Amino acid sequence: MESSSDNTVLWPLLAYAAIVFTLIGSILGLSYVVGQHHKDRATDEPYEGGILSTGGARLRFSSQFYLIAMLFVIFDVETIFIFSWAIAFKELGWLGFAGVLGFIFLLLIVLLYEWKNGALDFGPDGKKILKAYKKLTKKNKDEVVAE
Repeated sequence: MESSSDNTVLWPLLAYAAIVFTLIGSILGLSYVVGQHHKDRATDEPYEGGILSTGGARLRFSSQFYLIAMLFVIFDVETIFIFSWAIAFKELGWLGFAGVLGFIFLLLIVLLYEWKNGALDFGPDGKKILKAYKKLTKKNKDEVVAE
């Protein structure tokens, strides 16, 4: 009985690996020899884009931003529930339709509650700005009259 032994030839694989590493080494060496060697002001900056960076990369976001992000995630997940209901619409029948209507009604109540409490107001209040502007212009007029 003959045993089946694997007599694979490895020299083509080794030759290929040698060619690849020689090519990589020659490309890197050639780029080092032929490439430009300069030392400009922004060379050591993390992003050498021609503009000197100022300040840090860490920006502080308002907590209101995170509240809006969480509300988006919550309503996005509820969209998945409604989509899964739409897929099984025929199997659920009218009872499923009534259930999803109640679910959407509850979502609308929660949305109105959040809107009323100001959870969706992430910009400056226009009325407050207008009131402060009128107060400032009135103060400036009073100072001009007093002089």
